Amino acid sequence: MHAELEDWNNGWHGLRLSLRPSDISRLIELLRNLQEDPEQHFHISSDYAGESGLGDIEISVAGESEQDNMRLSSLAIAPGTDVPEAGA
Repeated sequence: MHAELEDWNNGWHGLRLSLRPSDISRLIELLRNLQEDPEQHFHISSDYAGESGLGDIEISVAGESEQDNMRLSSLAIAPGTDVPEAGA
C-alpha cells in the first residue's frame, strides 16, 4: 500500500492511495465490519520510514449530525474510451 499527499497549490490537497489486491480484500473486510458495528473504527497508518508525510487515516462511520463534505465518484475511464453524450 502506498499513500501520497498532493499539494494542489490552491489551498486544497489530494490524497492518492494505491492498494495491492490483498489490501483491497482487507479494506473490504474492515468496511464490512464497520457496517455491522458502526461504533468501531480502523486506521490506515504509515510505516513512518520517511522524514515526513501522511501519518494516519482514520476510517469511521459518520454520525447523523455530521455534514457531508466529500463524495464517492465512479471508476476512471480508460484513455481512448468512447464516452456517451449526456442524455443519450
